[in-house]
Amino acid sequence: MTRYEHLATLLAQRIEQGLYRSGERLPSVRSLSAEHGVSISTVQQAYHLLEEKQMITPQSRSGYFVASRKATPPMPALTRPAQRPVEVTQWDAVLELINSRLEDDVLQLGSGMPDLTQPTLKPLWKAFSRQAQKQDIALLNYDNLYGVLALRQQVARLAIDSGCQLTADDIVITTGCHEALSVAVRAVCEPGDIIAVESPSFHGIMQTLRGFGIRAIEIPTDAVTGISLEALELAFDQWPIKAAVVVPNCNNPLGFIMPEPRKRALLALAQRFDAAVIEDDVYGELAWEYPRPATIKALDLEGRVLLCSSFSKTLAPGLRVGWVAPGRYRDRVLHMKYIVTGSTATQPQHAVSEFIRQGHYQPHLRRMRQIYHRNYETFSCWVRHYFPCGICVSRPQGGFLMWIELPEAFDAVRLNRELRESKIQIAVGSLFSASGKYRNCLRLNYGLPINEQTEKALALVGAAVERAMLSCQHETQISASTLA
Repeated sequence: MTRYEHLATLLAQRIEQGLYRSGERLPSVRSLSAEHGVSISTVQQAYHLLEEKQMITPQSRSGYFVASRKATPPMPALTRPAQRPVEVTQWDAVLELINSRLEDDVLQLGSGMPDLTQPTLKPLWKAFSRQAQKQDIALLNYDNLYGVLALRQQVARLAIDSGCQLTADDIVITTGCHEALSVAVRAVCEPGDIIAVESPSFHGIMQTLRGFGIRAIEIPTDAVTGISLEALELAFDQWPIKAAVVVPNCNNPLGFIMPEPRKRALLALAQRFDAAVIEDDVYGELAWEYPRPATIKALDLEGRVLLCSSFSKTLAPGLRVGWVAPGRYRDRVLHMKYIVTGSTATQPQHAVSEFIRQGHYQPHLRRMRQIYHRNYETFSCWVRHYFPCGICVSRPQGGFLMWIELPEAFDAVRLNRELRESKIQIAVGSLFSASGKYRNCLRLNYGLPINEQTEKALALVGAAVERAMLSCQHETQISASTLA
């Protein structure tokens, strides 16, 4: 973090804590320069950054003032899904979201795409270029089912940061995290089985369950502490649940990091009921805290945790390079991978391996964590500024996804249709539920470039939300007067 960013963060904290109140004049540039021992230029850059975030406003010949701001929206409450096994729905809506990625003129405010514009990705392009120049036939050939050894070695080394002691033989390379989750599910379940999932949960895992004829039981989930262990225990008592699927680090879509004591308790529950844990850690390396949070896999001494991840969110989704550490289920996972895709594409594996081996991966991660954290601060200010009161907003601890909960009567599906006319796409909350719950919620991506286009798009969304909320209130009033 640069000096001006550090100073801006400090001033932002003082504003959030109420040390500088709304409308109050901030210290002069010269006084802050003297107080913090930095140059005048550094202070000016810090003030400019806070101005971009709409936390302060300049007044000619008077200095800078704290901007008038709405109160910080509350966090979403503990979710309350129907706690019984259900058949997964929502495929048509998921397909619509996926197809919209191909429309270049649509701003994907709800996508799960990382920022692909950063210069720290240039060495990855060079790795591909060097491979093309070599014209090595091995890059066009099959590799073994486990994946390229050099990449598995690098993944095992990276896993140390999450607390895992893995070897290359413990890892199977997959075609993205989606395939890792898919083979993990098929390794522990048969059609007709039941799996417990967080609610809300990643729509990809939901559709995987649908495709394999597996029923989901949605477990209430807190936006701070994660899946309700009490509700999960009751579900285990009532139903023959084969596995629990969780995203404990930088959860998609809520953004929380599950506290380690609760990770231990979750693993203990799985041991008690002899169930597997399928852990999706695809966002774990984008946590803002350091060191990065441990995985549940790191606590597992029995091999019952299948750890799934990929480079789709940290590098680029088009690489289609993921992996699974399947523990005791390795043979079954290998068989499932063989019958679904066989070996994973060879060239991207070598390129990613070289990128990591040459020391480019960690600097890229550090840069992306800083960018996403800074983007979140700006994005949350925009949400507070442009969205109406009466909403709840998650407070992510990493990654680049934000969850917004609107009043119960709100219809985000209708909102999305309206926004599509303005070439804007959001991710509707019902995608993240097996039964179509959370129609009043939406997911936004703050990994998008922080520029005028993004701000205008978010302003349009906020205005549309406000109109829809007023319409809901009006309809409710008419309904109430009719009943009276």
